[in-house]
Amino acid sequence: MNKAGHRACPACNSMRARHYGNKNGFEILGCRRCRTLYTDRVPVASEAQDYDEYYTELNLSVPDFIRVRLKEIIAEFEPYRKTNRLLDIGFGAGTLLDVANEMGWEVHGIEVSRPAVEQAQSKGFDVIHSDLKGSGFNDGFFDVVTASEILEHLSDPDMDLRIVSRILRPAGLFWGTTPSASSISFKLLKLNWSMLSPPEHIQLYSNVGVSILLKNAGFDRVRMKTYGLNPMEIRSYYRSSDQPETEFARVSSAYELNESLMKTPFRKTLKNAMNESLNLLGIGDSLKIYATTSGT
Repeated sequence: MNKAGHRACPACNSMRARHYGNKNGFEILGCRRCRTLYTDRVPVASEAQDYDEYYTELNLSVPDFIRVRLKEIIAEFEPYRKTNRLLDIGFGAGTLLDVANEMGWEVHGIEVSRPAVEQAQSKGFDVIHSDLKGSGFNDGFFDVVTASEILEHLSDPDMDLRIVSRILRPAGLFWGTTPSASSISFKLLKLNWSMLSPPEHIQLYSNVGVSILLKNAGFDRVRMKTYGLNPMEIRSYYRSSDQPETEFARVSSAYELNESLMKTPFRKTLKNAMNESLNLLGIGDSLKIYATTSGT
């Protein structure tokens, strides 16, 4: 904190911010330089999400269609396979570990939730109950590091991404997904968008912001796509605007929508066409990140 009364932008370190309003006791700011959205402060320990309580039997499993999609994603990592080692940060239910292991990768995981770690260990996976700072991985150890829906939670993303850059081998790949500050959902719903959910999510990056963050952390090439939209949330908001406020079930509704769109070849083609349009316009709900370290 400083004389401006709020933290600097977690993406580009600028202090120039637009104030959008208060949500859950946090001021929501928009960086005037890179357009990243972020909270005015990092949650204190008593406010932070308790991930030991978050993961239960109900959310330590995922629908079958997620495995199908993960096989497609992990197949994209094949050109980077040299040491054969892959790390998944914040692995949660462990589905990416499962699928990557089936595809021949030597998988490792790191997670702050003890129930998630215990489940992964029961399956025989090499996982650590820690954050990245306490992980102790050697330099250049991994071909690929993945982090699905993690960057929006980190209290010190610059430090964590510098660690990722260090533990990747030269020309290794960091793959991640995170909500997009440029989303059409934010443009329509503003503070009512469920992805703006402090103290769980404390920053949502723009593509410019995440590119600055990654390059400052030591990544040489950064490529991004924007994709995804949950029309169910937008419809729900406008239909219920005159009713008492209720929390939108973003995870279950997203699963329901994606499972429906994966059921037939026609629907899958429709989904792909929609994502291409969202990417072209830069207004998808999510950012998909491909960043490589320098080297040959």
